[in-house]
Amino acid sequence: MPLTRLTLRQIEAFVLVAEVRSFSAAAGRLGLSVQAVSQLVAELEATVGFRLLERTTRRVDLSNAGKDYLPAAKTVLRHVQAAEVAADDLRNRASGLVRVGAPLVLAATAVPTAVHRYAEQLPQVVVRVRDVAVDRLVDTVASGDIDIAVGPDRAPGANDSSQPLFDSPWVLWCAPQHPLAGRRKVRWADLREMPLVAAGRDHELGVAPMRPSTPEDERVTPVDVVDNVTTAFGIAAQGRVAMLAPAYVRVLASTFGLVMVRVVEPETVRKVCLYRPVGRSLSPAAEGFAAFLAEQLASWASSRKRSSLRPAASASAG
Repeated sequence: MPLTRLTLRQIEAFVLVAEVRSFSAAAGRLGLSVQAVSQLVAELEATVGFRLLERTTRRVDLSNAGKDYLPAAKTVLRHVQAAEVAADDLRNRASGLVRVGAPLVLAATAVPTAVHRYAEQLPQVVVRVRDVAVDRLVDTVASGDIDIAVGPDRAPGANDSSQPLFDSPWVLWCAPQHPLAGRRKVRWADLREMPLVAAGRDHELGVAPMRPSTPEDERVTPVDVVDNVTTAFGIAAQGRVAMLAPAYVRVLASTFGLVMVRVVEPETVRKVCLYRPVGRSLSPAAEGFAAFLAEQLASWASSRKRSSLRPAASASAG
């Protein structure tokens, strides 16, 4: 029997008549005439090949076959109703899985906070956070490994786009005993001979291209490059070398006891962006979380900007 010969309206009419034991009551609930409901049930009986209801002038009862068929009919309606609820949730961005990538500092601080707040509003949306190296953010979005990403500015490719969220200046992070720790600010020129540690290719891709006119013998070059930003924090915390990183990493840098010194002449600013794919659509859940995350990160950065740039009370003018 082809499934296309059965209609949901027929099944709905049968189930309702079976529950209320009345064609007129079922017709009232369905907003149909009694004749229309009777016709729907008759069509269903003709399709399945057996009588479902026993009709008399005074009452309506299920036939023996109808009793056996009713549970299956109800199951069909439950699945259809569940599908309608799922579709409604998706239209309203209320359910689904979202994969978001971010470099370690954001993946450990601002992004989980946003995920928690979003879950309070839409608990059926599952957000998975992946920490991704800065230089791989764009590629992971383009390849579809993640739905969206947030992180330092990178030139988007043909398969992704970027939306600026906030700016954060490059600053120097060092231990309190470091020679530069007592200064409010330093110039780039002051860092030429200073031992520095960098995380991954962040300095190479982030700072160097911003000052392309600087002669090679005057450029600031790290003496050590490590894969993980927390490793760089740990090395800088020993006091022999310092670290260059955006000011927004303060939330983790401070846990290593590092202090911040502004780097000027010129002040070099890093943009943090939201990356999304081009050429393929995000799910409604991902669209909804992307908009929420963009708003939350902008607010997160704004609330920390003033404290990040506030000098320590004991610092002297540099």
